[in-house]
Amino acid sequence: MTSGEAMTSENGLSIEMLSAAEEQLADKLGIQYETLTPDRVVATMPVAGNRQPYGLLHGGANAALAETLGSIAAALNAGEGRIAVGLELSCTHHRAATAGEVTGVATPVHRGRSTATYEIVITDEKDRRTCTARLTCVLRDQPPGR
Repeated sequence: MTSGEAMTSENGLSIEMLSAAEEQLADKLGIQYETLTPDRVVATMPVAGNRQPYGLLHGGANAALAETLGSIAAALNAGEGRIAVGLELSCTHHRAATAGEVTGVATPVHRGRSTATYEIVITDEKDRRTCTARLTCVLRDQPPGR
């Protein structure tokens, strides 16, 4: 599913739904979704507003972008009535981003019945890798009433 399509996953996830979500961290960070498929989740995030005191993109913003994309990918693969919850996140920051926006791409490493692992590659506007992250999620039944 790409931004031009109004398709919704069996979990109810769509670019429109995620983009309209208020009071979510992704909204505060300025994350914009481009692609939502079970095999690839892509989004951008501005550097402005997400810097640390030295003017560099904050490592925590990279981590939040990575966990957001990996969690969405895991949820898309979890199946109807199931949710994905982050279990472990590891980030390696390769180079600084100081302006423009970064793009994160989440792709599956492992898709199991109870866990799912994703690699998230974050690049700058010159397509240089700025961060590599790995997220493992637990897949579980959705709590009643959600």
